[in-house]
Amino acid sequence: MRYGTPLAYRRSSAAARQDVIRRRDPNSGRSRMANGLYISAQGAYAQSRRLEMVANNMANVDTVGFKRELAVFQAPLYEAVGPEPQAGGAGEDLGGDLGGGVIFRQTTTDFSSGPLKNTGGRTDMAVKGEGFFVVRKNGEDLLTRAGNFRMTSRGELVTQHGDPVLSDAGAPIAVNPDDPSWKVTDAGGIQQQGVVQNLAIVKPNSLGDLVKAGENLFRPLADGQPIAPADRRIAPGYLEMSTVQPVIEMTELIQASRLLEANVNMMKTQDEMQRELVNRVMAT
Repeated sequence: MRYGTPLAYRRSSAAARQDVIRRRDPNSGRSRMANGLYISAQGAYAQSRRLEMVANNMANVDTVGFKRELAVFQAPLYEAVGPEPQAGGAGEDLGGDLGGGVIFRQTTTDFSSGPLKNTGGRTDMAVKGEGFFVVRKNGEDLLTRAGNFRMTSRGELVTQHGDPVLSDAGAPIAVNPDDPSWKVTDAGGIQQQGVVQNLAIVKPNSLGDLVKAGENLFRPLADGQPIAPADRRIAPGYLEMSTVQPVIEMTELIQASRLLEANVNMMKTQDEMQRELVNRVMAT
């Protein structure tokens, strides 16, 4: 006569299988067995964001006044590993911490000055040292280092997208279009018939107060300090070029691509290992 498996044994066996499959830490709620998969997934995401950033930098290698972006990574905090739950209620103390890998935190802007290029353009100008030009876009005053301005038929100094360039008085710069004798001074002014309109050049209290607003513009989160005409230096007929260095960005691109591929392969390996372990446990 054959007897079935005792009910209590079947329940404890099923619970043990779930413990082995899940291996869940009651404190963190995250599967310990899948910790390697999580680390690889975080690494793959971090490298994919890094690739996006590098691609954007390379696309702006010839953009006037462009400031390259840098990726900021952070090591995740370690999680304390508690006793491993067992079917009978006892715990197996594994000890140690769970951690490792990297987390993509944010991007930051490299505000170092770019190389100056002599163009000879009458409306081209570059800030030498600290400071930003001020332009008005959709009623908002924004900052830029791109000095590739142009003069409209009405004598208004505007950006390449048609946004007016402001004077230190907060008004758009404008000259008499019928008088071509105007010129840009070394102190950052538009001089015509002895009258000088100084361009607004502002220094932020902190470069961390600047947020990219598109079209090579920055939105200040706090009011900056205007630079006095005697303290500013402008290079008429020059443009500040992009701070992107193609060789460095290409190296970053190759490295990020390889790390992304390595993390994806690790995810596949971890998944196959877990699938094989689950199959073995369910087969017992």
